[in-house]
Amino acid sequence: MKIFLSFLVLLGFLAAALGGNFNQDFDITWGDGRAKILDDGKSLTLSLDKTSGSGFRSKNQYMFGKIDMQIRLVPGNSAGTVTAYYLSSLGSNHDEIDFEFLGNLSGDPYIMHTNVYTQGKGNREQQFYLWFDPTKDFHTYSILWNPQSIIFSVDGTPMRQFKNLESSGVAYPKDQPMWIFSSLWSADDWATRGGLVKTDWSQAPFTASYTNFNALACTVSSACPDNSSSSSWFSESLDNSGVERIKWVQKKYMIYDYCTDSKRFPQGFPPECSLA
Repeated sequence: MKIFLSFLVLLGFLAAALGGNFNQDFDITWGDGRAKILDDGKSLTLSLDKTSGSGFRSKNQYMFGKIDMQIRLVPGNSAGTVTAYYLSSLGSNHDEIDFEFLGNLSGDPYIMHTNVYTQGKGNREQQFYLWFDPTKDFHTYSILWNPQSIIFSVDGTPMRQFKNLESSGVAYPKDQPMWIFSSLWSADDWATRGGLVKTDWSQAPFTASYTNFNALACTVSSACPDNSSSSSWFSESLDNSGVERIKWVQKKYMIYDYCTDSKRFPQGFPPECSLA
């Protein structure tokens, strides 16, 4: 822990509650006008047509934080589309913490895909159905990332935890600041039923909507306060009820777990599967 704190002080990070203004907090990075910031910065939309998708990136880089975003996913026949919302650094040895929402035919459920990359290595996928229609209204998708663990949550319900198991030889993202990214794009070669269902471009443009971004986080600017209510997330972890909630959610809604895919790992599962 001393190494963590020294690292933060050296690089100069600030724990701050960042308000939800897309003009102030994000840059549209691609899409040639298909991404739009609306309502004086209170909301943002991404759109996808046959020519191009679109995306945005945070102005700040973060080194640990509690990130919330409310998203309303593409409605109707969204087969072949992917709405991605994630933290990532850059380069071949990048770290990354992923939400991806895989579209489907009208009436069929979205798949929420999660992954964690450390030093360029991912292959830690877990996938879930949701207990609501994510296209009807906004829902809050959260990433808590601190030195102890990464927790993925939906509307305050924890879905997945990736613990810091460095002491057992498992790499953990702690050395690279990350930006927040989001994009809407076509991946109909794999996204829906393994690519069997293609995007129906007659339904385009496809649109995903964003609002109420909030970050309690360390940004690349000045030192994190050691003790304050705004940085309680820095030491936050799941209590017993949270652990039980994750078990319940995963039993009821998880549809894929890399830690149970013996065909994919015939030589044995990754070490975190038995340690977590």
